[in-house]
Amino acid sequence: MTLNYYIADVFTQQLFAGAQVAVFPDADDLSDQQMALIANELKLPETIFVSKPGDDDTTWKMRIFSPLGELDFAGHPIIATAFVLASCGNIKLDEGITALTFIQNSGEVEVNVSVSNGVPSLVQFTRKVSSIIDRFTPSDIELAELLSIKPSEIDHKKYTTRLVSCGFPYLVVPVWNYESVRNAKFNFTAWSQSAAPQTAAQEILLFSPKTPFKDANFNARLLGSNIGVHEDPAVGSAMPAFAAYLCSFDFTQEGTHTFAVDRGNANTRRSVINIEMDHKAGAPLNLRIGGEAVMVAEGKMFLPE
Repeated sequence: MTLNYYIADVFTQQLFAGAQVAVFPDADDLSDQQMALIANELKLPETIFVSKPGDDDTTWKMRIFSPLGELDFAGHPIIATAFVLASCGNIKLDEGITALTFIQNSGEVEVNVSVSNGVPSLVQFTRKVSSIIDRFTPSDIELAELLSIKPSEIDHKKYTTRLVSCGFPYLVVPVWNYESVRNAKFNFTAWSQSAAPQTAAQEILLFSPKTPFKDANFNARLLGSNIGVHEDPAVGSAMPAFAAYLCSFDFTQEGTHTFAVDRGNANTRRSVINIEMDHKAGAPLNLRIGGEAVMVAEGKMFLPE
């Protein structure tokens, strides 16, 4: 069996930036074991196997695998899959916006592909989330020790540290400057002695409202006990929690807000995530998360019958 696959860099306009995602557009005949073996062979953060549940060219099923196993939901694969299917002619593009439905294990996701001159550009998907927010968090001194920064680098005036969960809990920590985000290092010893793990959060979302890049409003980074000291993983999965965090402050007025979050820097596969959120007190948060992608490679995978 020979399968075509594509590798796209996601949430970026530049080659060799953003997050790497592999997409197999014709994976109808693959077993779960074969998908897992392929994902482990490629060793990319996410490998996507796409199939058609029916004759409708606007509805596609996605199976998402990391080298460690299957994921029920992820945002980067949505951008990559829509971009690859559109670029390879698997879907018919309408000038303006083409509407699609992707089915992940967690359920259906509505997707819009912006098209200009027959070429896909921005891909945007919709999510509706509810959040749980806890303001009981470690002190600035303890947080600074966890992150190997100074307590004075943590913002406790406009923003404050809060625990936010939209299904997965994050300890969201604000700092004043971009450099603090980039220079932070997770202190495993301090974490093991801290009360922070008792909050149930295993990952810290560190962010700054400053970034040197004009196409973003915030810079964010994930750190935690399961993240390597030198890793700078994708932050897409934390964006619903981050949006809910912003809405938890009184100065965030009700209405629609648009902003962009970048991860990394020019030398570390920088990503840019565009977010629109409809903030209404007491109601679930409507999110539209979008980004661009570029094609990096096309290949063939040979499997035994």
